[in-house]
Amino acid sequence: MALVVAEKEGAHGLLLVVTDSNIIGTLFEEKKTQLDLRSPFYRGKEKSKEEVKQLIALARDLVFTGKEAVALGVELDLVDPQKILYVHNVPHAQVAMG
Repeated sequence: MALVVAEKEGAHGLLLVVTDSNIIGTLFEEKKTQLDLRSPFYRGKEKSKEEVKQLIALARDLVFTGKEAVALGVELDLVDPQKILYVHNVPHAQVAMG
């Protein structure tokens, strides 16, 4: 599956927003929490897993949304599986690289 990557310039450096391509444009709600993937914040370019790995090395902050994206964060030891937020069964994690 392709991942969609939005590159943003944050106050402290590069912010990467990595999202599963198949959920872009969808709103997920559960109780008082929502993931609004219709937002321009999540729009970017499709990248392969290897391309994403290269970009992560340059990032200061990361946002992972979706099963494939979050699994990549876990695989790279960036995301603690115990700290993943789920909204309507969609995993979401944020990482500050330090």
